[in-house]
Amino acid sequence: MADRTHELQQVARDTFGWAELRPDQLEAMEAVMAGHDVLAVLPTGAGKSAIYQVPALLLDGPTLVVSPLLALQQDQVEGLEDSAAPDAVAVNSGQRAGQRRESWQAVREGDAEYLFLSPEQLAKDDVVEELAGLGVGFFVVDEAHCVSAWGHDFRPDYLRLGPVIERLGHPPVLALTATAGLPVRQDILARLGLRDPVEVIASFDRPNLHLAVERESDDRRKGSAVVVRVGALMADPATRGGLVYVTSRKDAEYYADELAQIGVRVAAYHAGMKAAHRQRVHEQFLADEVDVVVATSAFGMGIDKPDVRFVVHASAVDSLDTYYQQIGRAGRDGGPAAITLFYRPEDLHLQTFLTASRAPEDALEDVADALEERDEPIQVGQLAEEVDVSAAKRTRAVNLLEQAGAVGTTDDGRLEYLDPDRPTEEAVQDAVEVAETHQRLTRSRIEMMRGYAETTGCRRQFLLGYFGQQLPRPCGNCDTCEAGTAQEHPDEDTAFPVNSAVQHGEWGHGVVMSVEPDRLTVLFDEVGYKTLALAAVESRQLLTADGPRG
Repeated sequence: MADRTHELQQVARDTFGWAELRPDQLEAMEAVMAGHDVLAVLPTGAGKSAIYQVPALLLDGPTLVVSPLLALQQDQVEGLEDSAAPDAVAVNSGQRAGQRRESWQAVREGDAEYLFLSPEQLAKDDVVEELAGLGVGFFVVDEAHCVSAWGHDFRPDYLRLGPVIERLGHPPVLALTATAGLPVRQDILARLGLRDPVEVIASFDRPNLHLAVERESDDRRKGSAVVVRVGALMADPATRGGLVYVTSRKDAEYYADELAQIGVRVAAYHAGMKAAHRQRVHEQFLADEVDVVVATSAFGMGIDKPDVRFVVHASAVDSLDTYYQQIGRAGRDGGPAAITLFYRPEDLHLQTFLTASRAPEDALEDVADALEERDEPIQVGQLAEEVDVSAAKRTRAVNLLEQAGAVGTTDDGRLEYLDPDRPTEEAVQDAVEVAETHQRLTRSRIEMMRGYAETTGCRRQFLLGYFGQQLPRPCGNCDTCEAGTAQEHPDEDTAFPVNSAVQHGEWGHGVVMSVEPDRLTVLFDEVGYKTLALAAVESRQLLTADGPRG
């Protein structure tokens, strides 16, 4: 192990110019070199990319990096070009055919060590066949939370990665993300089919971020308060420059206009803008030509700006996973940063509506019938010819049927109906039940967002508790601590410590996520997060302990 550690440190120093690897980075790299699949959850700015960049040079075969955004791929490629590492190339739909051919040729001939692809590219059978011929030596999934329906940025195409990994002979797999609570981590392990996995989970605590919530009952007053707050932050040299997150394109334009009128150098950013315009805003923000970006969730993934001094949310988002990811873009240089959520309870009613998408029953029926009628498995592309629904609905239907155990993927990536004796009506109903379970879990996450906004306890304790990390004392750097309403948490000798497994008579199996003086929060497999009064738990014996679970 000492020799391997020295080798990794030497490559990091000689090739990338890093004098020393951080303990979390080194732990994950050593696990990869020992032949384990690895899930690494490290906060934004902790150097996740290094975890694949260094071992890639010590493993045989090219390294495939699955990355969800073209801009993010480009940033990673350019970052490698600035080092002494071998070449890196990306293959994506934004390139000309000649560029794509040159990139593939560079990997085939060994001139390029790193190959960046989007998950959508890996849904193409010819791309997977090309990769199989290359002998991929290392499979990296960046932004791995996208594989989970629990994740804040779920991408259905990520669910196809597990079968792709198997088609490539299951090389060592590294899954990377900055945000993954317990259910997301469990999803990543299961959906990617990680073998003998090692989890490297860094602390979720960012003590340099000051957490605060401003509650407003009227939408117009809330809008005015957001503008006033950002104006005040920009007037203070210590907090000059940051992000304002909104939930709609309309709000992005509105707040950008309002802030511009009070003299703020501001730009809007949302998915409705042309790609070139979005890229220009990104570059202007990084170059300090724009001080504030008002953005939807489309902005920020992979952003590398260490001196963001504030993050303001104009409305509550759909989960604490999303919230944590977005506030994590502040204060990456270790300096203080101001985090403010403007909260109106009605905003979460809207989030409940927006996330309440029903299972695509027609698509489920069509996909199940098409696969059941076939005598042999078919390629995903062939299914598109037989099922006349949108690609998004078709992908979701396949995913739900797989999760219901009705559809499987063969070793060569084809889809098949697993049990000819199982009526398709039963398979569809089981898939609908899977979707309904997801809906319950999603609604419970929204309620945890409400709990964070309305708590009178230490906000940092509440936020960390959501991710299963206990902070024994109030943080002293949030609005509730300053107001004097935060309390000490009980010691770990409680009957239901954090991460212990429990059973509930109605809700079944769960894991204790946080313990407060008068309540505890449990994540149940079937119904999601529930907050229970300790007095009721004890007097009515609502829970029984099943022992520790990591």
